[in-house]
Formats: sequence, structure tokens, C-alpha cells
Amino acid sequence: MELKNDRLLADFFRRDTVVVARELIGKTLIRVFDDGTMRRYVITETEAYCGQSDLACHTSKGLTKRTQVMFEAGGLVYVYLIYGQYWLLNFVTEQEGSGSAVLIRGLKRHNGPGRLGRELKLDKSFYGENLESSTRIWLEDANPVNQISEHPRVGIHYAGEPWVSKLWRFKAD
Repeated sequence: MELKNDRLLADFFRRDTVVVARELIGKTLIRVFDDGTMRRYVITETEAYCGQSDLACHTSKGLTKRTQVMFEAGGLVYVYLIYGQYWLLNFVTEQEGSGSAVLIRGLKRHNGPGRLGRELKLDKSFYGENLESSTRIWLEDANPVNQISEHPRVGIHYAGEPWVSKLWRFKAD
């Protein structure tokens, strides 16, 4: 993994999705808001969504306008709106064509993907943002977290087994 001023570059994301999800725990998310304010957040919870064969993953239904960015090479932002009010933050992973991404479920003091979307003031304009070159959102390396627990993903009952039992949600302990 190469670092440029500690910023995580695309090659960090172009690896196995489950590995990336786990290694994102403890990394620093930087957000520069429209007024120029910069805030730093520590990632505390993630979930891996592993391509078209993963029935809990949006790409399991194939290529759509919504999922198009997930089929690009890792290192891009995938945001989507739920309940008409919450933008959820994901980072595209693996190589082009994979259809995989990591959902960011928690930041230190901001738990829940909808809440952190509001905190970060996300909107549709973040769709496809390049984490390597963005001036408003990116990730920086940090010391590894020693205590990470593994759990089933949340809210994916529709996917059935074995997907609901996969321990692909990671939390800093």
C-alpha cells in the first residue's frame, strides 16, 4: 500500500473487500465542508459487500444506473439515498468489474450510516468521487487497531443464508 502525505491511494482499495473493510477500522476520514472547515473522523465500523454473488450487495441484481460506480476500479465513493433522507457512504473496492464496496457504518461519536451521512453532509454529488484526488473527502492512514470484532451484517435478512451469517461487519472494540 502506497501513501502520499498519508492519504490512502487507490491501491489500498483495489484489494479483497473483506480485507479492506477490516483495515479501514481506525483509519481517518477527512471531510472539507463547503465553508472550508476541515474535520477529521476515525472510522469505527464497516461492512463488506462482495460483488454480484453476494445477495446482500446492490450489484447482485447486475449493472444499473445506481450501481454503475461499483463496477469501476476501487478508490471511488458510492453514495445512495435510503428512506428519502439518508445518504450512505461506501468505498468501491477491488478491480474493475468486481461490483464490491465497503459501507461505512460508524465514525467515532457518530454511529449509524444514516447519522454519519448527515454529519458529513453527503449528497448525490459525492457519487463517483475519487478518494485519491478529492479535495473534499479522503482517507488517511493511522495506527492499526488491535481489537476489532467481527459480526453479521445489519438489515440484510432478504439475502438469506449464507449471506446473513457472514461475519463481514467489523467494529473497533
